[in-house]
Amino acid sequence: MNISPTLVNQLNKHQLAYETIHHRYSISSLNTAHSSHVPARQLVKPVILHDQQGYLMALVPSNKYVHLNMLNMALNRNMALANEAEVSALFSDCDFGAIPPVGDAYGMKTIVDNELSECTDIYMEAGNHTDVLHLSGDAFQTLTQNMQHADITVH
Repeated sequence: MNISPTLVNQLNKHQLAYETIHHRYSISSLNTAHSSHVPARQLVKPVILHDQQGYLMALVPSNKYVHLNMLNMALNRNMALANEAEVSALFSDCDFGAIPPVGDAYGMKTIVDNELSECTDIYMEAGNHTDVLHLSGDAFQTLTQNMQHADITVH
């Protein structure tokens, strides 16, 4: 599959510059970081959750995990991980497991882990298993400026 048109449209909407990095096929975010020779803490991993209010995308460094209790406390919600069928239906222009971290482009509320705000460079899945996009930290801040930020991860 090609780079997600939804992702490209979102970046163009905000007039953000990016670089495409091609890498060998990978199926996990940590493997993608290794394959594309980027720091795992700078590769954004979207985690899709849901509750009775709807879906949410949590953006976290690829070398960390969402701490559900911290997330639920920050949002005053009771989120759980979405299942594979739900995720596939929500991101039809992406390969499964290669979701770009642009929840608002898919009509999804998004929360960003505070650690990502400290990165001078950000990398993200491009909607397929062979490309990542590189953005400056400032560009990522522009992309996520209207989203809630909180400490929501653990190693």
